[in-house]
Order: sequence, then structure tokens, then C-alpha cells
Amino acid sequence: MSWSPLDLGEPLAFWNDSSLAANLRRLPADSTSGRSHPSPSVLEHVIVLLLGKDAEDTPARKAVARMRTWDASADVVVVGYGGAGVAAALTARTAGADVLALDRYLGGGATALSGGIVYAGGGTWVQRAAGVEDDAENMLAYLRAEVGDAVSERTLRQFCADSPAMIDWLSSHGVPFEASLCPYKTSYPTDDYYLYYSGSENSGDFRELATPRQRGHRAHGRGVSGKKLFGPLAESAAGHGVRVHTGTRATKLIVEDGRVIGVEATTLADAPAAVRRRFAALARISAKPGVYHKGLRRAVQALLDRIERRHGRPTRIEARSGVILTTGGFIANEAMVARHAPDYPWAEGLPLGTAGDDGSGIAMAEALGAATGKMDTISTWRFIAPPSAFFGSLAVNAQGRRMVDESRYGAALGAAIATTPGNRAWLLIDADLEAEARKQIGPQSVWFQRMQTEMLLRAGRTSGRTIEELAARAGIDPAALRETVDAHNHAIDENRPDPQGKPDDIRRPIRTRPFALLDISFKARLTYPTPMLTLGGLLVDEDTGAVRTTDGGTIPGLFAAGRASVGIASNGYVSGLSLADCIYSGRRAGTHSVQLSRAA
Repeated sequence: MSWSPLDLGEPLAFWNDSSLAANLRRLPADSTSGRSHPSPSVLEHVIVLLLGKDAEDTPARKAVARMRTWDASADVVVVGYGGAGVAAALTARTAGADVLALDRYLGGGATALSGGIVYAGGGTWVQRAAGVEDDAENMLAYLRAEVGDAVSERTLRQFCADSPAMIDWLSSHGVPFEASLCPYKTSYPTDDYYLYYSGSENSGDFRELATPRQRGHRAHGRGVSGKKLFGPLAESAAGHGVRVHTGTRATKLIVEDGRVIGVEATTLADAPAAVRRRFAALARISAKPGVYHKGLRRAVQALLDRIERRHGRPTRIEARSGVILTTGGFIANEAMVARHAPDYPWAEGLPLGTAGDDGSGIAMAEALGAATGKMDTISTWRFIAPPSAFFGSLAVNAQGRRMVDESRYGAALGAAIATTPGNRAWLLIDADLEAEARKQIGPQSVWFQRMQTEMLLRAGRTSGRTIEELAARAGIDPAALRETVDAHNHAIDENRPDPQGKPDDIRRPIRTRPFALLDISFKARLTYPTPMLTLGGLLVDEDTGAVRTTDGGTIPGLFAAGRASVGIASNGYVSGLSLADCIYSGRRAGTHSVQLSRAA
């Protein structure tokens, strides 16, 4: 049997996005660690007060050990129900398969929390309606430089060629898009615009490789619009007959004669209604606002784990055709991140995703001999715009040297900071640039961007009347910073290319006093977070999505998609590329899980 808490109301007003920071500051500090955020014990106490006495205090029910067959069955079982999962489930179902999707929490995954950007081009209907001329070869020329060897040339070419049809498919299932071009470069547009440069298309050397074209297709909806991407797809899937079991945690793949034939799981399907409602409310808190606060998520997760232990029952689910793993990455699993990327400054970052991004799907497949790749690849974002004027700033490290073309997408700046000594970095601006930026904050920013920019201009600021004075106050070598500024200004004066490749129309001379250095170093701070996500996962056959083995074969009956697998976005990230890959790889796995099983 299945249950769905998706129709429950939103969490209490205490947790609304607009008041999150203020309310968290009112909670008691953790006196034992000295940290400014509340301790897990304090947070757990507050959550219990909000949700009522935990009914889990009753003795745990003991499952009676007995021989049994399957508790449920389907042709295709999808494990994880975010963007890749719903795309896989919907595709398999429309191909005629009986589909059952499982999700440990409420469904939606990181997709529902995201900005809802799909990277697409080659002449989509949205581009054409906005007057943007693009083709698959132009899109390929740009992405080839961004993607590198993450996938084969043939797969990348197919992805670009299929891009317009992907937007058609999404539109046919109710995902809303709008052909409104953003007139300025930004990390995320306001609610006035839904098609924009979401990557580095019009930055540096990329302009020489391909004609810049807007390819960031934002699902139409106010605020961060990931729900406007996942929601319609989930509604369409339900309308087509896809069954969804939420509150169901897959724990093991069942194999017979070398083929995956099912899944072992723990489900809350038989738990009391009050417990299921409490689980749903906690899951919403864990997802958001928990995404912004590690301590809050840990405290909530302890309660969720307790509910699963006390009220979950084991279940066995048959997959007559195949199992598709769409469980996301592993950024929520600190031990797993530390194991695969021990030198990465992940502790300073904000894990971008849900608590379900714990690597469980990857681990289940590895237990069967599955191969993995790109497991040490973590995308770290450091956004400096809006305001777009900040693209004219200079991003310097502790040695006073520039690190990157500042107009690049924020993941490129984040990657540069991740490899600089101490992960220390600053934006160098002058009075003219700051005045221009301040005028842009209001019209170019949504609320959280406005908050971050204002905090950056105030809390992370060092000022000086001269470059040398400024450098000394920030602890940077004055002579090195002066050399960097002079090289930048002289290149503009002499009409020479920028040392880092920044386009001429974005460059600004740094000359007008007073000067300022804005601290963009990696730090664990709520007001200017450093989002991080893992990009590696299971290796798959790029024609089918079947999971590959360490000896070069594939595991019969097992497929993977999205961030649980290596895909288009696994070398680096630009906005929308991961969601586009989730849809692309999810549809691929959904199609072939049915086709290959029928052939067998």
C-alpha cells in the first residue's frame, strides 16, 4: 500500500523563508562548541515543541520474521523521485510499463528546491519566440568546452540535437516556460525574466568558440521555481498512472541469476496517520529551511531516523523489467564526501540538495560491482552578481593575483577559490564601480540576492584610499596587488586583451578612490553561503543508462540517471545543465528499462 503526505500544508510560519534568518538568531547558541548557530539538542527541543510530543515514544513494533514473496511489484521500479526520477517514471509509463516510484521523503528531491533552470538550446520554441537564433552545432561548440570528457562527443552531440524536443516534451507535460529575455548578465533573474545567459556563453574565450546565445530556460513561477518544474511533471505522471510510495527507503537491491529483480526497503505505509503527518512536516523542514542550516538539518534528521526505526516495516518490491536509481548525489553524506574528496574545503560549504542526497543509490549499486567515476568532482559556487556591475571587478587571492575571468559563471570562480591558498579571495572594486552596483541592486535582485549583496558590501568589506593601503589592511601583498591593478588598467588603456580573457565590454578600470576589497572567501555563513554539490556517480552505458560494472560490462536490470550517475554535468556546472541532464538521462533510462527488458 502507498501513502502520500504531499497534500499537507506548509511548515509553521516560523520556518518561512522571509523570517528564517531572524528566527534562527533568536534560538539559544551552542555553548559547548562556541558556534553561533543553535546546537542540535536545542534545535531538536524546539522542533518537538513545534510539532508536539513524539508518538515514537511507544515501544518499537517488531516485525515477525516469516517467509514471504513480494509485497508489491511493477514492471519498472524507480528509486528516488526528483527530476530524474519523475522523467524516468513518466517515460517508462507512457511506453506501456507499470511503474512504481519510491522516495524516502516526500518526492521532489533537489529539483523541487532548485531554481528550476533547464539548459537547452539549438532552437527551442522558447528561444524562437524570444527572437534568439541558435542551432545544435553552436550549442555543441560551447558545451564541448564546458563539459570536456564527462561524456563522449557522440552523447554530447545527441544531447544538443535533442534539446528542442526536450523542451517540447516538458511543455507537453505542463511545465511552463516564458520567452522573456533578461537584458543583463546575472546568476539568477528576477521574476520579470525567464530566458537568460545561465552559463559562461558570453564570457572570455567562449565568445571565440561559439556565438553567445541565451539557453537558461527558467520554469515560469515566482521566486526560485524548481517546484514549477517538478510539480507539473509529477501531476502528469500521476495522471498517466505512475504509482508513488513516499516514506519508503530503499536499502538493498535484490539479485537473482545475476539480474536485479527488485528492491528491499523500509516503509512507513502502516505507521499511524499522526506519525506519517509528523514525518512529512519534519521532512519539509529538513528540505527547506534545512538546506540553509546544517545544524537544523542534523537535528531534524535525528527525528526522522527515529521515526523510520520505530515505525518502518521491511518490504520487498519486485521489478519485473528493471530498477532505475535516481537517488541523487552524495553531498549530504559528509563521510562519503571526505573519502572521495579529502582535500576539498567541503566543511565550509552549504550542501546543496536534500538529506536524501546521501549516496545510498550509489552504494547499493557498488555492492553489486558497479563502477563509479568523477567521485572527487564537487561544484562550488561563488556568485558575485547581481549586481551585474560586479562582473567588472577583480577577483584576487591572498597573494593579490587575479584568479579567473570574473564574468564567468559562479562555479568557475568557486573552483578557482577552492584551489587558492586558504580558500581566501576578495573582489576589488573602486568608488565608480560601487556606485554603479548599488543602483542595480534593487532592479536586478530577488530578495535573497539583495540580502547577500548588502551583507557583502558591509560585513565583508575592507576600505582604503590607495591600493597599497587597502592591501595592507586586508593582509595582501601591496606590491602584488598594485601590479595586478596596473596590468588590468594598462590593458584597457592600450586596447590589449584582458590578462584573464574578460571581454572588452565588461571590463572597467579600477582608478577611483576610495577602493574596497569585498571578502568572497569560503566561509560557513548563512548570509553569503557557498553552495556545493557532488557531480560524480555510477558509470552508465551512454546509449541506455544501464549501470556499468568495474570489469566493463553492465548489470542486467539496473539503470541510473541524474546525479546518481556520471552525465553531461559531471565535469563542471553551469546553471540548468544538471537539471537538463536529469531530464535527458531520466528519459533515456525510462525508455531502455522497458525496451531491454522486453528484448530479454
